[in-house]
Amino acid sequence: MREAILLRHYSIRTEQAYTDWIKRFILFHGKRHPREMGAAEVERFLTHLAVEGRVAASTQNQALSALLFLYREVLKVDLPWLGEMTRAKRPGRLPVVLTVEEVRRVLARIDGQQGLMADLLYGAGLRLLECVRLRVKDLDFEMRQITVRDGKEEKDRMTMLPQSVLEPLRAHLEKVKVLHAQDLEEGFGEVYLPYALDRKYPDASREWGWQYVFPAAGRSVDPRSGQERRHHVDEQTLQRAMKKAVRAAGLTKPASCHTLRHSFATHLLQSGYDIRTVQELLGHQDVATTMIYTHVLNRGGSGVISPLDRS
Repeated sequence: MREAILLRHYSIRTEQAYTDWIKRFILFHGKRHPREMGAAEVERFLTHLAVEGRVAASTQNQALSALLFLYREVLKVDLPWLGEMTRAKRPGRLPVVLTVEEVRRVLARIDGQQGLMADLLYGAGLRLLECVRLRVKDLDFEMRQITVRDGKEEKDRMTMLPQSVLEPLRAHLEKVKVLHAQDLEEGFGEVYLPYALDRKYPDASREWGWQYVFPAAGRSVDPRSGQERRHHVDEQTLQRAMKKAVRAAGLTKPASCHTLRHSFATHLLQSGYDIRTVQELLGHQDVATTMIYTHVLNRGGSGVISPLDRS
């Protein structure tokens, strides 16, 4: 499984998720080999997840994707019935969006490195993982833009670098540069490079431009290479800070880090920017995905006058 996943350049998160699902599938059926099982066993496992595990539709679909990968790419077994299995229908929900004032109240309660990251989620429309994976070379202070590398579906895109974060971000990078220099003095200072670039450019992993904008507080051992180096900060640190800030701001909305990206899109549309521009900044492949924010704009008190108010 791991070799097949690495061959296709899947992320380490996909590797961990898929291997975990295959382990659970095998253990659920008493450690039987997958070659000995068929449609009945797969359906029983997925039914168990939905009925007893009460997992979300997206979780059930991820388990099915892992099983598809196992049979097609690893065992090389052609099972037409597996591809025809019905995926769980995901509920069509409107995104949670904060008002401009609510965003200000939340951001005011997040400081330090997490505060800068939250500012970029809202100010540039970044996804959480896109933010934590930013490299120094991805920031262009002169052009005031951010290059998002290998975003969703491994696509690059450009978005803005907000004016209000320029100076705080420069000050932050000075601290990161000192930390990098200390790592180099101690014989470390390397960072993970994708697509075997460390073999093509042996010294690039130590260069300043390749370092993470938001590095972890300590070094760790890479689970794939076994090397000790400084990775990017764990995204859970911002998730916890966001949860705490939402509570402190007195909000009842179920706001998360991704809510800042939803708010970014909605507030741009409210300001009069066309949907194609917003689509490009968000990195959506299909404008229909971006259209959901127009539904948010047309709902509630801002889009409809209550009959009670007409009397």
